[in-house]
Amino acid sequence: MAHVRILRHYIHTPYLLLASVEAVAIAFAASAGYYTLHGELPALDSHLPFTIALVLTLTFFMAAMGVYEARLREGYSGMLLRTAVAIFLLGTSGMAVLSYLLPSLSAAPGVLLFAATEAFVLVAIVRWLIAYLFDDDLLKRRVLVYGAGARAIKVASRMRRRSDRRAFVLVGFLQTIQGEDAVSEHGIVPVTYPENELLDYCKRSKVDEMVVASDERRAASESLDELMACRLSGIDVCEIQDFIEREASKIDVDLLQKSWLLCSDGFVTGGLRAVIKRVFDILAAFGLLFVLWPVMLLTAIAIRLFDGIRRPARYRQTRVGLNGTVFEVIKFRTMPKNAEDAGAVWADYKDKRATRLGRILRSTRIDELPQLFNVLRGEMSMVGPRPERPVFVEQLDTHLPYYSQRHRIKPGITGWAQLCYPYGASVEDAKEKLQYDLYYVKNHSILLDMIIWLKTVEVVLVGEGAR
Repeated sequence: MAHVRILRHYIHTPYLLLASVEAVAIAFAASAGYYTLHGELPALDSHLPFTIALVLTLTFFMAAMGVYEARLREGYSGMLLRTAVAIFLLGTSGMAVLSYLLPSLSAAPGVLLFAATEAFVLVAIVRWLIAYLFDDDLLKRRVLVYGAGARAIKVASRMRRRSDRRAFVLVGFLQTIQGEDAVSEHGIVPVTYPENELLDYCKRSKVDEMVVASDERRAASESLDELMACRLSGIDVCEIQDFIEREASKIDVDLLQKSWLLCSDGFVTGGLRAVIKRVFDILAAFGLLFVLWPVMLLTAIAIRLFDGIRRPARYRQTRVGLNGTVFEVIKFRTMPKNAEDAGAVWADYKDKRATRLGRILRSTRIDELPQLFNVLRGEMSMVGPRPERPVFVEQLDTHLPYYSQRHRIKPGITGWAQLCYPYGASVEDAKEKLQYDLYYVKNHSILLDMIIWLKTVEVVLVGEGAR
């Protein structure tokens, strides 16, 4: 199994296995650190709370630094750098705070430093062994695309890179109808459909899953018996929309049909889930305000010192929220007061209208902190689609089908689309972000919110994706 689904969110099995192995290594390092310092093993009953806290804390911050998400995209040295920051900077700081708040989680002086160092060494060794001694393709599903036309090109154009195929190996594309060869534009030679031998072909190619992506639904209907034979023989069969949702964590609007929206699971916004989300929002907003109020105060003072003592440090702007209602979002000012005298303009990467201080506030996302008050007032959530301005919403509603569906839940300070496709300065960019917003609207849960917050921590620390 290349992935598991927990609370409607797909998690790739290789990452779970890697995290589990490294958690064992960290647990071993917790005792090894004590042994290095004292020359004897610690008593299990007294050292166990420290071990558990260390495992959870270091694993949390390694996930926050994107270690498991980026394992296949970066080199070994890049992953070690992320791991070093997670363990030595964030992990030790987090353990120090936990030990202060809960003395039962503390260890003898010096043990934390030795344990963190040995945890880093062991994790580095584990990752090297897995990367160079094991073929991770053994953990991936072998996928055959049933089609080679315009629908199949969604896979051919976006999932040919190894980093995009984190959980599957692409076996090939079946040409189900004559002349269906759009994938050849990407240098792919489609396989001629093995009439009456589809099951044998799948067995020879060791296919685990077939993605139905034929341009002509008639072609799939005519081969229904063969597809059913594959399914009954243990080969999974799925629609291309479901496949893209699972592997790319988005909903492709070009393939989207109302019947799929109607019959697909998800899109649940009320009931207990809404209550839990609201409680989480309130607790998180109060907690962040309690911790970050000094940063917000210093930011307000800095804006007045750099831009003029009489200039306001904050500004309000009308945005579209839940079910199309409008509200005023609160942010720290990052542009001159007259930045939009000529009219509303898309915010672009490294916007030239931003002040020097404003660019710093944007890159660190400090300018978003006043939105915590919008969360407390119930106008926003901690996680959700980005609230857009009415003038742009009106424009995008005209050009993008299903755009209004992103307003079925509250907008958020951070969100799935903001992390997966951070820059948006055109209708085409808005279309790409809409696909991630629809994925969140369909699958949002407390687990997905936690994943988004972990990724947001990575963005703030590494500086990727902020705008």
